[in-house]
Amino acid sequence: MQNIPYPRLIIHPIGTQWCIAINHKPFYQIHLNMKILNYGLFLLCALFIVSCAQPDGEEAETGEAGAVAEAPATAVNYMVDTEASKVMWEGAKPTGTHKGYFNLSDGKFAMGDGTIQSGSFTVDMGTLTVTDLKAGEGKEKLEGHLKSGDFFEVEKFPTAKFEVVEVTKNAEGTEGTHTVKGNLTMHGNTKQITFPATVSVDGNKLMASSPNFTIDRTDWEISYKSPGITNVQDNIINDEVGLKIELVAMKEGTMAAGDNMENEEM
Repeated sequence: MQNIPYPRLIIHPIGTQWCIAINHKPFYQIHLNMKILNYGLFLLCALFIVSCAQPDGEEAETGEAGAVAEAPATAVNYMVDTEASKVMWEGAKPTGTHKGYFNLSDGKFAMGDGTIQSGSFTVDMGTLTVTDLKAGEGKEKLEGHLKSGDFFEVEKFPTAKFEVVEVTKNAEGTEGTHTVKGNLTMHGNTKQITFPATVSVDGNKLMASSPNFTIDRTDWEISYKSPGITNVQDNIINDEVGLKIELVAMKEGTMAAGDNMENEEM
């Protein structure tokens, strides 16, 4: 029986055209602008790179601002230790991520019935610090850009504020001891965010910390080079910003040194 070779389909470029050939004989030519092809390939590469560079953490539930919690007169006040408290941040772009922190300028929480009943803290946006770059190697440039009108507009909006709406105790086996709902005011906009936190009391010291979580910066109208509005050829920056909150507060009227009592998780 005679062997009949299978036809071979070949696709190859000829100038600005694509030629489809069978057994090396031209069959059909597709007129295709190579600029369009290159644009499409760049888009695919950009989307792949962006998907690889993401800040750590789960996305916080975000919604419209809620009513700020009010504590009863019997609640015990704790004043935030601004030297021991920070808000860490992480931003991402196609080539990787940058990390840093903000300092707090003040804060106060009210405790009662074994939980946080109300409270707030203020972030000093002017203290924005980049921690993954060295001085003279891009650190100052990035800090200045993040403080500029492209991002946080620190000169116009020098502070951000978080106000407690509700704190509820979590069931065992859930991440964090509590779930925190609160209004985050930043860049002239206020949205409610929800995230887990671990809250504990050690003598006169109240400690609260969140795991890494993310928010969408465009919800606060920070949209510089957002993938949703930026041309694909630009160096786009992820909308998701990673945050991690670490708070230490002392019972009102006590020394910052605290006591040596055994830590009690709430």
